[in-house]
Amino acid sequence: MWLQRKKINSFIAIALAVSFSWMPMPANAAISTNKDPVQKQTILQTEQAYHQGVVQQTKYGTVSGLQDSAVLSWQGIPYAKAPIGDLRWKAPQEPEAWTGIFQATKNGNIGIQGSKENIQGSEDCLNLSIYRPNSQATGLPVLVYIHGGNNQSGTNKEIAPEKLAVDANCIVVSLNYRLGLLGFNSLPAIKTGNKLEDSGNYTLLDFARALDWLKDNAESFGGNSENITISGFSAGGRDVMAMLASPVFKNKYQKAISFSGGMTTADPAASSKVIAKTLAPLVVEDGVKTSLSEAGQWLLQDTPDVREYLYGLSAERLAASFGNARIRMSGFPHLYSDGTVLPKEGFATTSYNEVPLIMLTGTNEFSAFSIGDPYFVKAQNNQTLLSDPETRKELAFVIKYGSEFYRLFNTEESAIKMIDSYKAPIYTCAVQWGGNKSIVGDEMAELVGATHGIFLPFLTDEVIGVREKYPQAFNNQGAKDLTKKFQKYISNFLWTGNPNSEGLVKWETWKNKQTGPRQLIFDANRDHAIIKMSYGATSYDAIIKEIEEDQTISQKEKDEIIKKVLNGRWFSKKFDKHFGNENLWIN
Repeated sequence: MWLQRKKINSFIAIALAVSFSWMPMPANAAISTNKDPVQKQTILQTEQAYHQGVVQQTKYGTVSGLQDSAVLSWQGIPYAKAPIGDLRWKAPQEPEAWTGIFQATKNGNIGIQGSKENIQGSEDCLNLSIYRPNSQATGLPVLVYIHGGNNQSGTNKEIAPEKLAVDANCIVVSLNYRLGLLGFNSLPAIKTGNKLEDSGNYTLLDFARALDWLKDNAESFGGNSENITISGFSAGGRDVMAMLASPVFKNKYQKAISFSGGMTTADPAASSKVIAKTLAPLVVEDGVKTSLSEAGQWLLQDTPDVREYLYGLSAERLAASFGNARIRMSGFPHLYSDGTVLPKEGFATTSYNEVPLIMLTGTNEFSAFSIGDPYFVKAQNNQTLLSDPETRKELAFVIKYGSEFYRLFNTEESAIKMIDSYKAPIYTCAVQWGGNKSIVGDEMAELVGATHGIFLPFLTDEVIGVREKYPQAFNNQGAKDLTKKFQKYISNFLWTGNPNSEGLVKWETWKNKQTGPRQLIFDANRDHAIIKMSYGATSYDAIIKEIEEDQTISQKEKDEIIKKVLNGRWFSKKFDKHFGNENLWIN
């Protein structure tokens, strides 16, 4: 069935947004990293500061939040001083104590972001929100959630935490933090001599400060400060992987979940050249230099006048300086392998913060990025995205192979790289649900499927993400059963470090490279969940060979897609080398 104009526009909106983004467990359970399938939970003997109600005492002062019959919440609590003025591009500082009662009743400022015509958020954005069941329970596990958006955009409201907090009987903490050039900047002039600050990884330092805040204050909200799980989606998932490799985060958390993350780092020196080229038009616009070339070279100098200029730029101009990077590190370099916050060898390190780890991917991860790619803009404008047979074939080609690469990047590649030196359990999984036309409809199955962020409605059991656009696809017993079981695995993991329990398909850990991957597949028919272990392996070489042999589109179309659409992405290094694609980095 051909799509109507209105429907196509809604699919494009989803793509652009994404590409730019059970039974409760008993309280007071202690964490265990034992690998046994079913683990006993013991009662914490520590005395908790928490008492049921919205008014709680933290290290920095009293906070008052919101409550309903099921959930207590505290929103917008500062975990650091505002990183403004002289604190821009500095390590975050402890917040100052306050007198009276802090009204934590509305969401805090999000990190400043957007285009020149549409700026939102604030440079003063280091705050967190806390959600927990409205009960007397203490010793609850703490789930810290980091939103997606390429570390350039996004908000802590990406996740709907209320039902997750109740269903998993846990505390959910969502963070706001520095984004874009305010969160990552490797230019020499802003260095201070402090190795942490000189890393340029200010966003990672924000996360470290937030975890320190939780260590000090989790018990005030009924949480167990020795049972913290870091988690994140997309850029947040990549940040989680970075925290596993960073010595700065040693002993700051006990478990990790990377939702569609993967391993990405950038070279600080190469990144400085990209940043200088991006800011050069502002230097010319302000009359500091007369040419872009001269401005770019000037910005790379470590001099007081460059530093003064950078600190004088408004947060709005800095936030709008980079456009949508489209999952290309060269489009906005970040996560610098500086040698202090992140190892110089990046993820080739043999020294990780070894904690139980879950890595998740969708099987159709690249669908949203495909539809939102400039290559298909003309087709979108002409409303031929699916109605033109050739465009439809090209789109299917891009979604298929981009998703195969992206899926490999999100889970298997990371596990293979880590497994020889990572002794804690590694669990990987793939959400396959979303491709059955008889359940989700022709349009969703073809254009969306198990796309980037498909896990969100199953994690929170709320109308969020894909579920907002396709509510009917989730209105069946199969999707509900999958939600219940997925949440049970996650809840088990939060409490014990092991996702398994009675009544669930056993989720096996990775053992070594030789025995092949162990991937838990999440799917469902109309009536019930279909969950199984998969032992099959794939590789970049196998996907490249399949591309070369594919005859669904012409060789001319294939060559153009290889050079313009699949190139330069997180997952494209081997692909680009094989096909001789142009290096997108500034030499």
